[in-house]
Amino acid sequence: MEIEIGVEDLLSKRKIESDRIEFKAGWNPDDIYHSVCAFANDYNNDGGGYIVVGVEEKNGVAVRPVKGIPEYKLDGIQKEMISYNNMISPPYFPKAVPLQIDGKWILVIVARAGQQRPYKSPEYVTSKKEKKYNYYIRYLTSSVKANPEQERELINMSDQTPFDCRANHKVTFDDISFVLLEDHLRKTGSRLAKQVKERGVEEILEDMQLLVGPPELRYIQNVAVMMFSEHPEKFFPYTYVQMTSFPEGSVENPGVSEDFPNITGSVPQMIQATMERFRNLFIREKVIKVPNQMEALRIMNYPYQAIEEAVVNAFYHRDYMSCEPVTIEIEPDCINIMNFPGIDRSISEKTIAEGKRFVSRYYRNRRLGEFLKELDLSEGHSSGIPTIQEELEKNGSPRAEFFTDEDRRAMRIRIPIHPAFLEDTESMNDNLLQNETKFETSMKQVLKPKDFEKLVGVIKILEQKKKITIQEVMEITQKSRTTAWRYMKILVELGVVETDGNTNNMIYRIR
Repeated sequence: MEIEIGVEDLLSKRKIESDRIEFKAGWNPDDIYHSVCAFANDYNNDGGGYIVVGVEEKNGVAVRPVKGIPEYKLDGIQKEMISYNNMISPPYFPKAVPLQIDGKWILVIVARAGQQRPYKSPEYVTSKKEKKYNYYIRYLTSSVKANPEQERELINMSDQTPFDCRANHKVTFDDISFVLLEDHLRKTGSRLAKQVKERGVEEILEDMQLLVGPPELRYIQNVAVMMFSEHPEKFFPYTYVQMTSFPEGSVENPGVSEDFPNITGSVPQMIQATMERFRNLFIREKVIKVPNQMEALRIMNYPYQAIEEAVVNAFYHRDYMSCEPVTIEIEPDCINIMNFPGIDRSISEKTIAEGKRFVSRYYRNRRLGEFLKELDLSEGHSSGIPTIQEELEKNGSPRAEFFTDEDRRAMRIRIPIHPAFLEDTESMNDNLLQNETKFETSMKQVLKPKDFEKLVGVIKILEQKKKITIQEVMEITQKSRTTAWRYMKILVELGVVETDGNTNNMIYRIR
């Protein structure tokens, strides 16, 4: 059995927030089961946590090499856990995974947010006397006994399992893409990646704790659909990105607009495709010579990282049962990114207007955020908004603005264009693609919209240099040689370019 995160990432706290990890030098079930119960209760909607047994801690950092657990004790500990798990009320069964590191054995206890919270645990699970039960919660990096007010809130939270952790009774294992699952595990450095072919999707999802329900009837969690289904829109009908350009402004002249093809796929696929569209069609760089300075000033109309954070934020916080897609509108002076509904009422209107940092008490998709963090698409710690503002500031751009309505039906992020590009707005809006050449315009007319998006970078180079190599195509599109060949075949078949040279040294020239 494996865990879905690399053990080095766990020990270094690289991809998991520190308050979700506890290190224990040895096996002390009385203390450890307070933490098991606290993680299961998931009072802060963090998604549970990890207890690493056999690792000493100093100043919040794991001591290396690890202390370890004698191998002969591992089996006995796991057998003990069965009885302790049944002592929790209602019974709760964390995953216990022995792992080798630094030549020693450790035990990683994975305690996800329970489906039947709140949970109570004996004060002393090892006591032979009549046991006193308490509710336990996480407070900062510790597990503590809940006070009466916290107990009441825990009980009120019992039916508030985050949407992404809920079972989906319509999804089957055939709906989960083997390719997407394996690709995610490979990118995140999980050893499970090498086991997908051999063990199959169901066993891997079980190890990743993405299945819920009794042993005889397991259901797939919604987050697995979001991450690993090619067509999550089958289950969440409005799971796509709708993008529209208003070259003359949606208020000034809404009749002049261009609707781009909807972007579909898994959440990571949609984020990637959305950012490729931004990079190819809308993000521009300007070089400004500074007097008495050797290096020129390089600025972007929109810094890439700020846009990416806003896009990721929209997917993270949206309601996947909402009848509205993620909506993006490109204006002459800004980009608007909207998700539905808006931020919950635990965040005040004043905090939203300030646009600094939003810390919500309730998250719809906590586990989805964890997956995106593993892919380095999100930093967690409610850092998305600060990152957007920091990237804009570094670029010399105005701050982003945040808007919601009284009923919190929607959330809109307005990212302003750098002022240096405003003077170019009139000339850029002569066509919908901003600075589009005649050659690009003609290509857009003969290519399918999807193909044009993929090839726009190639088309720009051809316009400038009149020729291009297959290696350059690979670098521009960030695709494999096979895919690059396929792209150029489209242009050859259309009679746009002709080939010159042999297969290994092919050059494509404009006819």
